[in-house]
Amino acid sequence: MIPAVRASYNAAFSEEKYQHFINTIHQDWPNQLDYRVAETPIFVPTSLREKLTEACESFIDTIVAPDFKTKTDAAIPPHQRVPNETVHSHFLAIDFAVCQDESSEYSPQLIELQGFPSIFAFQGYLSELYKSQFPVPDSYFWNFGHYTFDSYKEKLKEVIVADEDPAHCILLEIFPEKQKTRLDFAITEAYLGIKTVCYTQITKEGRTLYYKLNGVKTPIKRIYNRLIFDELASYPDLKADFSFTDDLDVTWVGHPNWFFRISKYILPLLQSPYVPETHYLSKYQNKFPQNLEDYVLKPLFSFAGSGVNLHPTQELLAGIADPENFILQKKVRYQPVIEAPDGLVKCEIRMLYVWPDNAPRPQLLTSLSRLSRGEMIGVRYNQDFTWVGGTACFFES
Repeated sequence: MIPAVRASYNAAFSEEKYQHFINTIHQDWPNQLDYRVAETPIFVPTSLREKLTEACESFIDTIVAPDFKTKTDAAIPPHQRVPNETVHSHFLAIDFAVCQDESSEYSPQLIELQGFPSIFAFQGYLSELYKSQFPVPDSYFWNFGHYTFDSYKEKLKEVIVADEDPAHCILLEIFPEKQKTRLDFAITEAYLGIKTVCYTQITKEGRTLYYKLNGVKTPIKRIYNRLIFDELASYPDLKADFSFTDDLDVTWVGHPNWFFRISKYILPLLQSPYVPETHYLSKYQNKFPQNLEDYVLKPLFSFAGSGVNLHPTQELLAGIADPENFILQKKVRYQPVIEAPDGLVKCEIRMLYVWPDNAPRPQLLTSLSRLSRGEMIGVRYNQDFTWVGGTACFFES
C-alpha cells in the first residue's frame, strides 16, 4: 500500500529468506505452527491508519455508553449466561476489509467485531521476527504504545495476570493441543508464566476450581478465557467437572458474556461510513431484498468465519428457523492492494485492543492482518496459495 516500501521489500525478498523465516518459527516453537504465515507483512499508510482508528473509536463510543448493557442483554442466550460478569470486556478485536472509495482512497469497511481475545502473544513475536529478518523501515511501528518488546509483554501481563500469582492464572481452552491457535498459547505461556489448561482437566470443589501444576493440586483464581461455547457444543458427550454457568470464585479475563455482547449482534447498532448496511434477518419478516447477490448471511455468534454464506438465496433465508440469530450484511468489495510478485492480493486488518480492569476505555495495542486470494479471508481458506495467510501490520509514523 506504500509503493516505495513495497518495492524495496519485494526486491529484497527471496524464497530462501522466507523459508528461513518459517524455519525459525518451527525451531522456536516446535510442532506449534498450524496455519499459513504470509511471505510479507503489510505496510499501512498514515491516511488509512487514521481512518481505522477513527472508526474503532466511534464503535467504542457505543460500547462505553451507559445503555450498552441494556441494549445487548438479549444477545446472551439464557442457558449460556455466566455469573459474575466483569464491568467491561478485557479485549476488543475489530476486523476491517481494506477497500477503496469513489476517489480511489483506501477505505476500511467493518466486517465484524468481538469482545474476545486474539493472538496477542504471537503477533508480538511475529512482528519482531519480520523486523529481524526482512527490510522493515525503522520508522514503522507494529504496536500503538510504541512499547519495546519487553514492555509489550508486560502490558499483556498487566491485563491478563494483573496482580495475581501466575500459578493461579490459567489460559483456558478445550483440547488446546488440537487448536490452530496453539502456537499463541505456547508463546503466552512463555511470556506470562501461566499454563494452558484443557476444560476437561479442571476439577471443582464448592465454588473453587483446581488444576494440576507440576502434579500439585492448585486453585484457579483468574481465567484467561480462549474457549467459545460453540466449541463445547461440538462435543455433546464431553465429561467435565464444572459448567461455565456455575457461580465460581474466579475472575474471568475475557468474561464469556462479553463474547455475545460485543459481536455481530451490535453491527446493526453502529452508524458510520465505515460500516456496511447490516440488519438482523428477523427485521425482514420474510420479505428479503431481491438483490441478494449483494449480501452475505452471517450467524451472530460463530467464530473464524464458520457458518458464513456468501451466496444466500430467498429459499435459504425463508427456511431459517431462528432469524433473530442471523444478520444480512451488504457485501464489501475487498480491493486487492498488496503487490505480490505474481499479482495483487486482498487484505483484512484486525485492530486489537486491551481493556485493563480500571481503565475508562479500551486501549489500542496492536493489530494483525490476513492476506487472501480467495472469496474467504481467514487463514484456513488460503492454504494452497502463496503470499497469503496470517501476517503483521507495520504502520507509517
